[in-house]
Amino acid sequence: MIHDAIENFAAALPPRRALAGLDLGTATLGVAVSDGLLSVATPLQTIKRTKFTKDADALLAILDAREIGGIILGLPRNMDGSEGPRAQSTRAFARNLSNRTDLPITFWDERLSTVAAERALLEADTSRRRRAEVIDHVAASFILQGALDRLRHLRDTP
Repeated sequence: MIHDAIENFAAALPPRRALAGLDLGTATLGVAVSDGLLSVATPLQTIKRTKFTKDADALLAILDAREIGGIILGLPRNMDGSEGPRAQSTRAFARNLSNRTDLPITFWDERLSTVAAERALLEADTSRRRRAEVIDHVAASFILQGALDRLRHLRDTP
């Protein structure tokens, strides 16, 4: 089920299960995962996109193997907060994915996540070739970490 509000998503999560963060691009799908305590996001891998069915099969295999409890999908909003064609494409991907899994799905504003990932990789003195290989799943970890921080705030607020 897709939840537009992260509060509703949080209520639908099973206890002590990790989450997956996704950075959906036109050619790749970056995947990051959290720990079971929902405190730290870790970049995992990048899936080369082909057709939705193959992409979903590869993603769902990862989610099943890691016993993931929910999905955070980066929503590419414009800088003014509006949603353009890429956001519509992301929402369509989420709708199609929700037909293939019972996991709760929500969106997280991904503005500047790739910029932050690129900056972190540059600071780590990562080669240009290696940055190209890992940028998508590192961006997914920035998306996931932002959502994890928000979820932690929701849990800590009475």
